[in-house]
Amino acid sequence: MAYRTDDIFSFSAFDPAKLTESFREFAEKGATQSRDAYAKMKVAAEEATKTVETTMQSAQAGSVELGLKAIDALRTNADMSLSHMEALLGVKSVSELLELQTAFIRKQAEVTVEQAKAMQDAARKLAEDVAKPGKEAAEKAMATFKAA
Repeated sequence: MAYRTDDIFSFSAFDPAKLTESFREFAEKGATQSRDAYAKMKVAAEEATKTVETTMQSAQAGSVELGLKAIDALRTNADMSLSHMEALLGVKSVSELLELQTAFIRKQAEVTVEQAKAMQDAARKLAEDVAKPGKEAAEKAMATFKAA
């Protein structure tokens, strides 16, 4: 029985043209996928940059508004205190002193509650405005992933 060694070492099934074509298709497909991935990453990076810019603008505007409300509250409290001190200078009796002091404390408490509500509303609005761009971007990203 003779062994045929020519079949074992024969490369008649090997076609270099097919290998070259397969490699070319693989390379083109890889390049196309890379371009698509780059384009998606570029769009995502641009959107992220816009989101950060919008968030920073909202935070800055909200901080300014909150700061102005705090300054206004301080100014109101200082004016009330000075007016109260002037009124105390004209007191002629202990009962008048107690009446002025009680009215001042009541008014100060009412104003403080109003100021606290205004500051709380401004802080809540600031938090919502700062969170809004990030929330919208996250929702858009999730929708993109669901679509893909």
